[in-house]
Amino acid sequence: MLRAVVKGYGIHLPQQIVTNADLEKRVNTTDAWIVERTGIRQRHIAAEGELTSHLGAKAAKDALMRAGLNPDDIDLVVVATTTPDDTMPATATKVQHMLGMTRGAAFDVNAACSGFVYAMAVADNFIRGGGARRVLVIGAETYSRILNWEDRSTCILFGDGAGALVLEASESKGKSSDRGVLFTGLHSSGQYHAILNTTGGVSSTRSAGVLTMAGQEVFRHGVAKMADVATEGLAALGLEGKDADWVIPHQANVRIMDGVMKRLGLPHEKLISTVDKYANTSAASIPLALSHGVEEGKIKQGQLLVMPALGAGLTWGACILRW
Repeated sequence: MLRAVVKGYGIHLPQQIVTNADLEKRVNTTDAWIVERTGIRQRHIAAEGELTSHLGAKAAKDALMRAGLNPDDIDLVVVATTTPDDTMPATATKVQHMLGMTRGAAFDVNAACSGFVYAMAVADNFIRGGGARRVLVIGAETYSRILNWEDRSTCILFGDGAGALVLEASESKGKSSDRGVLFTGLHSSGQYHAILNTTGGVSSTRSAGVLTMAGQEVFRHGVAKMADVATEGLAALGLEGKDADWVIPHQANVRIMDGVMKRLGLPHEKLISTVDKYANTSAASIPLALSHGVEEGKIKQGQLLVMPALGAGLTWGACILRW
C-alpha cells in the first residue's frame, strides 16, 4: 500500500517577540500568573503587513529545501488556517504563487486548532488514493489579528507562526512498523461551537470579530477528547500508549498537555512542548513543535509520533506517523 512519508519540514516565525513582561504593560496580568496557568513565557507577533501567506510560504520554502525538492515537484498545497489573508481566494493559492508553482492545486482547510491534523488527513487520503504523489501541508496563523488585546484571559494565550511538512507517496508493507502516516482520525461536534469562537464573520457581521473562549469548558473537552482520539488511533493500529515515542499535541497550554499525558498513562518525558516559546499558534502549533523536536535531536527516524489536537467547532482529531 501507499504511505505518506515525511520528506521535509520547515517553520517560520515573525521576528517580533512579545514577552509576558511586555503584556504586563498592556493588561492586568503578571509573568508569574501566565507561566503558572499556561506555561507560556513569550510569543511571536506578525509585523504590520506581514500576512499568513507570507509566514506559510517561508515555512514551505524551508520544508522544500530540506526535502531537496522544487515547487513544481508538488502536486497539492493544503493550508490549515483560521486567519486567512482574505475571504477569498484561499491563502493556499497565494502561497502557491509565492513559491512559483505553475502546476497542481491549492486550497485551505479551516478546523481552527485542529487544522493541521485535518490537513494531514486530507493529504494522506490524496496520497493513498493516488490523487497526488507529493503534498505540501502547511499550518499558518496570525492570531494576533483576531485577539482582543484588552482581554487578559485570551490575549496572553496566542501567537503567530507557520510550520510545514512535505509528504511523498512511498510503497509500504501496510504494517504499523512502516514509515509515514499510519492513522488519521477526525471528529467534530457543532453543539459546542459557542465555547470557542469569534464575535463576527463575513455572513453575520461583515467583519472577522475577535476570539472569545470559555476557558474551563475548552480545558475539559481538550484533555478528554485529545486523549481519547490518540487512544483510538493507537488501538486501530494494534498499539498502546507505551508504544508512542513522542506525543506532540496541539500546544494550547501546558496544563492541557499535562492532562493528556496523564490520561494516556505516559511520562512527561515523552511530551514535546514549545508552548513556552511560541504560545498557542493554532493550526501551526503541531508542525512547529515537531520541527523543534527534530532540530533538538529528540525525534529520530523510525520513532512513533502521536499528534492529537482540539479546536473550535468543536473539532478534534489525531495523526499518528512513524518518522
